[in-house]
Amino acid sequence: MTTVTPKSPLLDEHVSLGASFTDFAGWQMPLKYTSELVEHRAVRTRAGLFDLSHMGEIDITGTDAGVMLDHALVGELSKIAVSRAKYSLLCNQNGGVVDDLVVYRLAEDHFLIVANAANAAAVFANLLARSEGFDVAVTDRSTETALIAVQGPAAQDIVADLAPAEQTQVVADLKYYAVTTADIAGQQVLLARTGYTGEDGFELYVPNSGAVHLWRALAASTVARGGVPAGLACRDTLRLEAGMALYGHELNVNTNPYEAGLGKVIRLNKNFIGRDTLQTFSTEKPQRRLVGLVGSGRRAARTGYPVLDADGFPIGQITSGALSPTLGRPIALAYIDIAHSENDTLVSVDIRGKVEPFTVSPVPFYRRS
Repeated sequence: MTTVTPKSPLLDEHVSLGASFTDFAGWQMPLKYTSELVEHRAVRTRAGLFDLSHMGEIDITGTDAGVMLDHALVGELSKIAVSRAKYSLLCNQNGGVVDDLVVYRLAEDHFLIVANAANAAAVFANLLARSEGFDVAVTDRSTETALIAVQGPAAQDIVADLAPAEQTQVVADLKYYAVTTADIAGQQVLLARTGYTGEDGFELYVPNSGAVHLWRALAASTVARGGVPAGLACRDTLRLEAGMALYGHELNVNTNPYEAGLGKVIRLNKNFIGRDTLQTFSTEKPQRRLVGLVGSGRRAARTGYPVLDADGFPIGQITSGALSPTLGRPIALAYIDIAHSENDTLVSVDIRGKVEPFTVSPVPFYRRS
């Protein structure tokens, strides 16, 4: 059987911009165009334009769509208002996280699930299996849908500049974690005020056929407002500063969501797959906790590096780490033993044989003003 390699409809645009590429879940995606630092700072001060077409998009339609998702996911998705969104988890019977995802309610009987690229096929398969017995259709739209994000303080102006005069207020009035249809640069898009950078921003869903035109229009508007196209490298440092979990780092099928600080998205008052295990997790004292760490030096603690207590004994492991471009200090997320997880606790990290001091810190590390 021939395996089809997934390809962003914007790949040629990235090549023409001189992007450096990385393999991301089988997709060739732009890692950076010029400098990760320049792109990161542009998002924090003006705007960045991202191609996120590798993400998965799955439609759930039918009269039972809401109750089916209540059964399939940990949250009460049937209670989402039309044109709003909610972050949720797809867990297995053991309570482990198959994926973390965003759910948009587009109509009473129509939901859009946005899954991480590496998990899109697994999410589709799980939702299809969990739809049995419900009056719903589960449709994978991933290969026919492009996703472009504009993130940063200038994002609203960039998008509004491309809307018809009668829709500019629609853009301005769109709430955080809300979604609507809009005409942007002559393309009918699904416009969501969501993102993964800690900044204001929009995510625009468009059929592949309209992706190049939309990208070019957004790129021109972004550059005119002082922004730049941005790659996945700076998206990672942006989300880390914002304290946002990344699947495969902070989350996986072995993750206890309560240890990850995600208990607030779980609704145990309903029946769903994994509920019994998660009910047990909710009553147990956690053995470890996901925390933020801030270093006093300049060396970054990378994924997998051991976290040590004052006596040099291992108490945890780094899940994500970088030198923060905004703060100018090393920051990291790590799972560490609960006894050492209080804020301001002094710990250290073994960075390639050299022990560096870190302090347990609240997250997010950065909040937009």
